[in-house]
Amino acid sequence: MQPYWSTHFMLPGQEHAHAQAIGEALDHAREGVAMLAGCDPFEVVFTSGGTESNNLAILGSLAQTASGHLLVSSMEHESVLAAVDSLADGPWEIETIPADSNGLVDPDQVASLLRPNTRLVAVQAANPVTGTIQSIREIADLVHNRGVHFHCDATQVFGKIPFDVSQMRADSMALSGHKFYGPKGSGALYVRRGLQVAPIAYGEPREMGLRPGAENVPGCIGIGAAARLASKCVVDAEANLRQLRDRFISGLRCVIDPEPVIVCEDVSALPNTVAVELPLEANLVQKSARELVFATALSSAPADEMTRSLQAIGKQPDQIRRTARFSFGWTTSRDQIDRSVDLIAEAWDASK
Repeated sequence: MQPYWSTHFMLPGQEHAHAQAIGEALDHAREGVAMLAGCDPFEVVFTSGGTESNNLAILGSLAQTASGHLLVSSMEHESVLAAVDSLADGPWEIETIPADSNGLVDPDQVASLLRPNTRLVAVQAANPVTGTIQSIREIADLVHNRGVHFHCDATQVFGKIPFDVSQMRADSMALSGHKFYGPKGSGALYVRRGLQVAPIAYGEPREMGLRPGAENVPGCIGIGAAARLASKCVVDAEANLRQLRDRFISGLRCVIDPEPVIVCEDVSALPNTVAVELPLEANLVQKSARELVFATALSSAPADEMTRSLQAIGKQPDQIRRTARFSFGWTTSRDQIDRSVDLIAEAWDASK
């Protein structure tokens, strides 16, 4: 990325050689994202991240439709929910697809909720709090049988598990660079060839006419390089992350009594994510083990993503307060896992 902040600072799209060289570098980066996603490069639109990708996919695909029915799962990211909610005052009817206690959306229920005027179905690939992986291909097939646009927020899966867009059959799919070690503020949107999407911001057209303004060249180069690395490493990364996750869960169960509850343990889940319902409030662990980094639900309104996700699977306020979400990365070691278990055990002992 560094040369594109200094030496190669021109914008692509012009006729001189320097600009053309930068354009070729962007093409190479686009090919890298396409390699990770399993699609053609011309189906990749660079964005500023998952939030913009979700907004562009949802609002852009509905821009030329006057009204209709929208189906959105209860597990979605705020960017999906907010984009859909922005249409609530218009001629759109928004319906929520509930998830069960394991965070799963039932494909048959999705099919039963479809109407003749349904224009969009949005279901995320995996939840960042519970780790639950959805049956995306099955949902996509049912939705496509009714001729409805299916959007998938897949920001959580890339770099953690092999995930091929062409096999999942979503019409549009959001990616976020920093989720697989790309730069923050970089992202991409997969747009299936032939899908009609309009821009939601206006200016000099770039990115296949869907995104105006100057490209974030260093960010695009960065996400392209990260995507190439992730596509080569994801199989090994998944196996290693699952071993770390299993080691962490086993360790907690050995040192804490009563045994902590692993949220959504009985379904397929991301290898790097585990939500644990502890026998004490999670913020007490944070205060006791300050070197340990993990997520807890915010106690203040409005509800954050962790609170909303846990509420969606039926967790009560006291359970939410006792839930901690841990995530592991490519560089996480076994020693770090063991140290984390020890810190949590110390916090539990100190609270008795």
